Amino acid sequence: MTPTPAAPVAVVAVTWNSQAVLPGFLAALPEAMGGTEWRLVVADNDSADDTVAVIEEQAPEATVVQTGRNAGYAAGINAALAAAAQWPGGHGPVLVCNPDIRMEPGCARILLDALDVPLPDGSSVGIAVPRLVDEDGTVAYSLRRESSVTRALGEALIGNRRAGRFPRWSELVTDPAAYAAPTRADWATGALLALSRACADACGAWDESFFLYSEETEYCLRARDLGFATRLVPEAVASHLGGDSKVSPRLWTLLTLNRVRLFRRRNNAAASAAFHAAVLLRELSRAALARPQSRMAARALLSPAKLRETPGP
Repeated sequence: MTPTPAAPVAVVAVTWNSQAVLPGFLAALPEAMGGTEWRLVVADNDSADDTVAVIEEQAPEATVVQTGRNAGYAAGINAALAAAAQWPGGHGPVLVCNPDIRMEPGCARILLDALDVPLPDGSSVGIAVPRLVDEDGTVAYSLRRESSVTRALGEALIGNRRAGRFPRWSELVTDPAAYAAPTRADWATGALLALSRACADACGAWDESFFLYSEETEYCLRARDLGFATRLVPEAVASHLGGDSKVSPRLWTLLTLNRVRLFRRRNNAAASAAFHAAVLLRELSRAALARPQSRMAARALLSPAKLRETPGP
């Protein structure tokens, strides 16, 4: 009997006005996949530029889903996965990508090979992430610990990069050794994630109430709750051209609000109030230094209505 061929990897990209960064992403894909069977599915969130035209020209075999609106990252992923589920034979593991990622040769193949590895605590690797580097080759701190009141307080008082040396006092993992060896994390930034099919099936849809930021946090923590670990694979390397949240007051505010909203979902009222206070302290202290991002974030944190609503574009 002829064996049934393995279903292709679903390479998922979500685009929004991504014309400038797409060519480099698409050009790097074949070598990054390292001979793995794969198909590209792109969810475009109503780009106003020539994003879709670039895809049709440079990747004519790709499945393109046009959401018709700026739906957000999680909604784009869900739309792309729904389309991939309709492929003849379906799909296998999933590779979730930002279009501003540049994978080095073999990167995706290494990540996919790291999935489903059993771990001593009985869990398995459900999410594999690469060692991300900035455009100049500097290692990007992409690993995170789960939010806690003490970590939020540590970041407020001494800054997340300095506090990152102490696991109790910061979400950010800044120990260089953590990026040089296979390292388990509570979650990792969502620029490039390989998901096992078992993990993707168990977790189901991404949470679309997070328009942008914290959707990958929620997903990784939900996967962990179901027995699927997030693990860095240092041999897999990709550069990330992003970083808008560092300069845009609107995006920084969205990131900050979503952190608080997610914490509230997973913790009791007393802990949530303390976490909110610690995050507010951080933003107020930075606002006093004339940082516009923190001024806007602090105002939003002081608004109960802003915290209740689902942030959007």
